[in-house]
Amino acid sequence: MAEEIQQEEGAPKKKLPIMLILAVVGIVLLVVLTVVGTLAVTGFFSKPEQDSVEALLKKAEAEKAKAAEGDGHGGGGKDDGHGGKDDGHGGGAKDGPNLKAAPGGPEKRQRGAPEAKQYDSRYKELSRPLVSNLSGSKKVMQVTVAIMTHYDDTVIKNIEKHEFALRAAALDVIRLTTDSEVDKPIFRIELAEKVRLAMNAVLERYEGFGGIEQVLFTEFVVQ
Repeated sequence: MAEEIQQEEGAPKKKLPIMLILAVVGIVLLVVLTVVGTLAVTGFFSKPEQDSVEALLKKAEAEKAKAAEGDGHGGGGKDDGHGGKDDGHGGGAKDGPNLKAAPGGPEKRQRGAPEAKQYDSRYKELSRPLVSNLSGSKKVMQVTVAIMTHYDDTVIKNIEKHEFALRAAALDVIRLTTDSEVDKPIFRIELAEKVRLAMNAVLERYEGFGGIEQVLFTEFVVQ
């Protein structure tokens, strides 16, 4: 009788490890389910979108090839949606746009020929001829200077505004001319370029922008 009582008292002690094991298993399952749920929410198990990206790339390449084929057989550029023609270089130039040369500077005036990109030429002749002795010589040079620019009226107004300074800069260049230089075949071309650089330097100093693209001698006398 005593042995049966001892066995009955010891029975709960044998069941305790089984309950503990079940509790541990339950906790592990809960952790696993939590991790799996988190990964599912974050899209870990979703299929990569590589296939769709590759499909888009192939579609873009096909459209590009089709466009190139159309340009090769159709001739001319496509409409850029603003009434202008694409010049084949991605510019999409239109007739007569104003192109900025520099921030805050004057604008180049384009003529109605987008393929050639020709610009209007504006001229301004200095009010009086420039007269100076040659360097180390009794000879005198007299030249009448005209200035050409592709930019707008801003450059012309700057030339008129600073004509005295421009004349002085040009005379400083001319008076350094020697007899031997006058005999060179390209003397006038070289002298015009030197005068242009000197004049642009004056405009850049006073206005922050030159804009003189060519100096022309409309009268040229050395005697």
